[in-house]
Amino acid sequence: MVQIDDAGSGSLIGGTCIAALRCETGEYYYEIIPPILYNKKNFKNKSYLYYTTQIIKNALADLNVDKHEGIEICQGYMFEDARKYLKSLNYKFKCTKILDPLQSLIEKTFEEYSISLGLPRDFIIYTKYPFHLKRLLKWVYADYDNRVKYCKTGWKSWDKYSSLPTEVYYDKVYNNNYICLKCGEKIKYNSRVKVIKVCCGDNISIYLHNKC
Repeated sequence: MVQIDDAGSGSLIGGTCIAALRCETGEYYYEIIPPILYNKKNFKNKSYLYYTTQIIKNALADLNVDKHEGIEICQGYMFEDARKYLKSLNYKFKCTKILDPLQSLIEKTFEEYSISLGLPRDFIIYTKYPFHLKRLLKWVYADYDNRVKYCKTGWKSWDKYSSLPTEVYYDKVYNNNYICLKCGEKIKYNSRVKVIKVCCGDNISIYLHNKC
């Protein structure tokens, strides 16, 4: 049986991982939908859905899936067009919630992809809600000009959060729990830091090394 799922479609940062797994053998195929397909024009045109279908085509070819092999495909919106494609070619599939073994594997793939973009590993691995919008906004605003290209800028919420006013001031930190969200390294105890305050409903404070 082949499972098909996505990860990262609800994360502000990065594209979306689309993956397929043959459960019996562990054969695994994935691709990332690039963030550019989530800009305003492409998002409006749902380009990411058609790109998803192309990835599914590539996965079926790579895994050599025939039309008699059972397929479980995620019931979410990311596969609206892909399901039409499978139906048109008479593939044997059913829509369902995808669990392990693929669920854990694809989530790990998306985590590693996010880290490759620059998100600190501690941000991803040791936090209960690593892809929470406000947490990701901290990372974006820590180096806004260089990181906006990784954002899903076609989202309606991006209009709300993309141009928030900021203030910069300097302070000291007195614990060892802070990570500089620009360089990703730890901030030493009792050190001077640069603080970026993002002014929104509940103000966001971003801590950076003094020289970052």
